[in-house]
Amino acid sequence: MKIAVTSYGEELGSKVDRSFGRATWFVVIDLDEGTFQAHSNKQNVDAPQGAGIQAAQNIANLGADAVLTGNVGPNAFRTLNAASVKIFIFNKSVETVEEALSEWKAGRLQEITDATTEGHWV
Repeated sequence: MKIAVTSYGEELGSKVDRSFGRATWFVVIDLDEGTFQAHSNKQNVDAPQGAGIQAAQNIANLGADAVLTGNVGPNAFRTLNAASVKIFIFNKSVETVEEALSEWKAGRLQEITDATTEGHWV
């Protein structure tokens, strides 16, 4: 199973990024292999539009089964949902990628069934 976490950095100790579509990095943890790899989301950080959709497509292409983030907009939600990627929201007490993963493993992150923010252009 692969879990993607939105992050400001490339390591498990990096601070989480509470944005999904415009997150700086996605740290993808492969639970089966016990490895992780960071993937830049730079192309979407300053994108004028479509950042959530493109980021969601990238996550699906990386083979992630779930994403842990602070917020997700409607377009990203629909794209992740269509790709069967589960979305879990961490709260403001979670500070690092490693903490987000630990909270998810402990069953303390809420799986969402709808977007948590309005679209960028609403």
